[in-house]
Amino acid sequence: MSMEAQNNHLWYALRVKSRYENSVASHLQARGFESFLPLYKCRRRWSDRFKEIELPLFPGYVFCQFDPSNRLPILTVPGIVHVVGVGRTPISVEQTEIAAIQTAVKSGLPRKPWPFLEVGQKVRIEHGPLCGVEGILVGFRGHQRIVLSVTLLQRSVAVQVDEAWVSPLRCTLPASSTSQPHSLAMIHRLIPIILFAPRCCTSSCRLP
Repeated sequence: MSMEAQNNHLWYALRVKSRYENSVASHLQARGFESFLPLYKCRRRWSDRFKEIELPLFPGYVFCQFDPSNRLPILTVPGIVHVVGVGRTPISVEQTEIAAIQTAVKSGLPRKPWPFLEVGQKVRIEHGPLCGVEGILVGFRGHQRIVLSVTLLQRSVAVQVDEAWVSPLRCTLPASSTSQPHSLAMIHRLIPIILFAPRCCTSSCRLP
């Protein structure tokens, strides 16, 4: 597959078997597909010492660019369960959300999985390695974190930032609590912090 053809394809989320994320990403790359497996560093106790390991920010998922009308080469990769979508129709991930997660990973800033957040006051990062990124700003244990969401998966990640980097944006609240957010990557300062449990976007959406 040519690089130009890849760039014309949207990003899709692939549901994979537990602990198959790295294997799936490697197989996709070997087959010429552009894959994205965002990771974070975590300290785990190993025998009598602590060891730093890398884990997926979105456990059970790998992102990939491909043509959904020709997805058989994707589905035959060992470890892939299905392409996330509605019924048998794949649904692409919002490009701005993927770009924000990629920027966060490349920044090298501390990051971790976070409960999904939907609505709130928008802010933009004006300085530092995440300059230009928008998300939800929360306070946690004395640190400021920007929460970046993948709405299709109803999952989020939090990246530690300096509070001086952010600038608030005007917030538009939904008409009701059941309204869907118009912006797919938002930032919110929550006092107190309100955490939303992950939920499926529709009853027929193919998630875990």
